[in-house]
Amino acid sequence: MEYKNLKFEVESNIGRIILNRPEAANAITVPLVKELLDVAIKCEAGKPIRALILQGKGSIFCAGGDLKFMTEQDNLRESISEMIGILHVALSKIDHLDAPLIGAITGTAAGAGLSLVSACDMVIAGKSVKFTSAYTAAGLTPDGSSTFHLPRSIGKKRTMELMLTNRVLSADEALDWGLINSVVDDDDVIKEANKLAGRIALGPTKAFGGVKEMIRQSFSNGLETQMELESQIFSEQLKGEDGPEGIKAFTEKRRPSYKGK
Repeated sequence: MEYKNLKFEVESNIGRIILNRPEAANAITVPLVKELLDVAIKCEAGKPIRALILQGKGSIFCAGGDLKFMTEQDNLRESISEMIGILHVALSKIDHLDAPLIGAITGTAAGAGLSLVSACDMVIAGKSVKFTSAYTAAGLTPDGSSTFHLPRSIGKKRTMELMLTNRVLSADEALDWGLINSVVDDDDVIKEANKLAGRIALGPTKAFGGVKEMIRQSFSNGLETQMELESQIFSEQLKGEDGPEGIKAFTEKRRPSYKGK
């Protein structure tokens, strides 16, 4: 597939997804989510990726769904349903990858843009970034996984506040709330995201995938079920190459050389 609404690059086992509609504040459309799904399928099918970076081209990360684009379609309801359905499949596939997803956020993240931020495993944001839900301001309800991820990141009460009042959070407030991991100068966002992705890409990728799976299930499992899951996923690490390599490197007092296997 030829990408026109986003860019997808892979270098040194780091995948980079760049929302590429700067003239429209990187707002989400049906063509964009189709391309995102294609990227997710490529990653799922075995692209050699051990870390993923998500960023937007231009001064705004993502202004949410492109309502203008959708109202220009023949059937508004069908267009929105198609967009949400494809977006959700893409995000589900990305969430189940072993490779952690790192958000490199500049400008504004609104509506579905905030949902994309919430779907990231780790987030670095610039000092001037603003975050807002915005859905109910347009008489709509959230999508893009935000009702799943936000309560797990910032709690129910703060999620309700964001979604009911459409409060705008500064980067520092988002950090304080637990929505993001760090705040840096705007010009340093991509550099810091690259550094983090570089470290992650050299790590035990299967173990990272195991961490993601355990955290995902921890909010619905009971204690004993979760401990059994821990035992199973721990055992899986010893069947690959990186688990034994990590143990050997520790005993030999040297830096491990992980292969992501």
